[in-house]
Amino acid sequence: MAPLILITGGCRSGKSGFGQQLAEDIPGERLFIATCPCLDEEMALRITRHQQDRKNKGWQTVEEPLVATDVINAAAPGMTILLDCLTLWISNLLFAAEDEGRELTEDLMTVEASRLATAACSHEGAVLMVTNEVGLGIVPENALARRYRDLVGRCNQTLARAADQVYLVSCGIPLQLK
Repeated sequence: MAPLILITGGCRSGKSGFGQQLAEDIPGERLFIATCPCLDEEMALRITRHQQDRKNKGWQTVEEPLVATDVINAAAPGMTILLDCLTLWISNLLFAAEDEGRELTEDLMTVEASRLATAACSHEGAVLMVTNEVGLGIVPENALARRYRDLVGRCNQTLARAADQVYLVSCGIPLQLK
């Protein structure tokens, strides 16, 4: 199977651009899985900027905020997949669970992340995933923000264990951790 590559870093660190460049260096078809819902005007501008960055570079795009595993499982063999980003996917899962009266616990997050890792590792093509490193700052003051931070940390650990390569991007400079 082709590699699973996890790319992490802080906000605006250059991780998405690095992931896109890595994916574009791989010959063949490319699929971008966008997990970001368009909630306001500022987010719409960010989405447009990302779309422009991929324009005329052979990308197909699927917008999927919740079931990224299904998109990976349905992707054509040999296709390079870039999922951007896991932190928004987790946020989407967190609020979907709350809307359904459920709680997304760290154990359930581990199950979801493991399903995603299994799909990625089973895919006959490279899969790159972008995430944020949210655990380097201060402890958030409210319970929801702390739970979100913990869920992201749990997901990142699960996927990093399964990944063939892990990169940390800071100030636009990638550092290979694994």
